[in-house]
Amino acid sequence: MRSVSIFGATGSIGQNTVDLIARAPGEYRVVALTGAGNIARLAGDAIRLGAEIAVTADDARLDDLRAALAGTGIAAAAGEAALVEAADRPADWVMSAIVGAAGLAPGFRALRHGTTLALANKESLVTAGPLLMQEARDHGATILPVDSEHSAVFQALVGEDMAAVERIIITASGGGLRDWPIEALTKATVADAGAHPNWAMGQRITIDSASMFNKGMELIETKEFFGVAPDKIEAVIHPQSIVHALVGFVDGALMAHLGAPDMRHAIGYALHWPDRRDLPVSRIDLAQVATLEFRAPDPARYPALALARAVMETGGRSGAVFNAAKEIALDGFIAGRIGFMQMAEVVERTLDTISPQLRLSSPLSSLEDVLDTDQMARQMATTQIAQMEKT
Repeated sequence: MRSVSIFGATGSIGQNTVDLIARAPGEYRVVALTGAGNIARLAGDAIRLGAEIAVTADDARLDDLRAALAGTGIAAAAGEAALVEAADRPADWVMSAIVGAAGLAPGFRALRHGTTLALANKESLVTAGPLLMQEARDHGATILPVDSEHSAVFQALVGEDMAAVERIIITASGGGLRDWPIEALTKATVADAGAHPNWAMGQRITIDSASMFNKGMELIETKEFFGVAPDKIEAVIHPQSIVHALVGFVDGALMAHLGAPDMRHAIGYALHWPDRRDLPVSRIDLAQVATLEFRAPDPARYPALALARAVMETGGRSGAVFNAAKEIALDGFIAGRIGFMQMAEVVERTLDTISPQLRLSSPLSSLEDVLDTDQMARQMATTQIAQMEKT
């Protein structure tokens, strides 16, 4: 029986992980489940899976969680420190699916136990990639990618020599606004950007898909996880979301990974790795799909991609600044303080403004250094939004 923990259990990745664990009763011992505000879902899943502890990131909801778990024998805790303490409970396999910089500390702590970390938290690699990979090496831990694109690349590389890799191509649906006239994007609402044509995801990641900030993050992740040069990494628009990534080799061959747009593909692969197991996902009928389309992303429509490429070239602290500014810009858009296309402007201004104060190319020395950079960038991005509101 393998022991598992799920950090971010109430989100879309977490819920798909819960689904796979629940389908195999007796195969897993669930150590910890964590969530944020959805206490009913967190407590219900903790009871269903027989978790040892359930943790909410929201300190104010501890009494609600305790009440929901009363009489079950499941421990309840709350707050950032409790999340890290839950990661200190040894588990064979840990899903890191907390959204945002809040997912960094639990992931780093889990690696200290030599665990297998299934990484769905984009921010870990974007803000602290070299530190995270070194932490895994230092403790004999394994990191497996759970983003559908990086899982696809990982699978395409099985048995291959990285020296023979010529390029890595990750695909993007283009989001819910991909067919809008470019001049109309400035008027896109939160509801417009929050509707995805292919994937069922949370609001924030869906808006990031529409702006392609999520793809910018994935470009950076590809560089950090696979150790490839930025000029070997490409992104293409693929409206069907059937091909998740392709790896090109020096002999001209392309190895593609195809699958239905269902995150249980990547989660299940990481859960059962190095084996393959039957998964409850749709099988593709190529005759029914009929056509697979690909096109280059328009730089004017998706300025986030150019910003991400600059971050890949700069390295050091720039990823932490990029991510923090992106999160604050997204908050500003959701709150109605800035427009859809202004999110990229906030990120660009933050990178430009903070550069004289913080040498962006200088390497990060510790997780604390990452978090300090994150906080500085958040303050700077908040200032940028306030200035934009005045003009």
